Amino acid sequence: MDKIRNTILNFRDERNWKLYHKEKDLAISISLEANELLENFQWKSSEEAVRDSKQNIKEEMADILIYLVQLADKLDIDLEEEVLEKMKKNAQKYPVQKG
Repeated sequence: MDKIRNTILNFRDERNWKLYHKEKDLAISISLEANELLENFQWKSSEEAVRDSKQNIKEEMADILIYLVQLADKLDIDLEEEVLEKMKKNAQKYPVQKG
């Protein structure tokens, strides 16, 4: 996760974009990119979408992560830590059903 985070933040900083990246705008960008991801699946089965648009799906997923990492940086949130904590909560909320 550190390599991804550092690459994204260095790219942003080399272009002096940080001052334009307000929390609201980053959150909006995450939503917009998520909708662009959804467009790949509109009016298609999952199989068709993956077959026809896998490269674009990968790129939209990357865009979502890029904006999410920047928002986490802006809010001083350790995403890796938060994901691991959320997974613990999810494990309690949704225990494995055996048998």
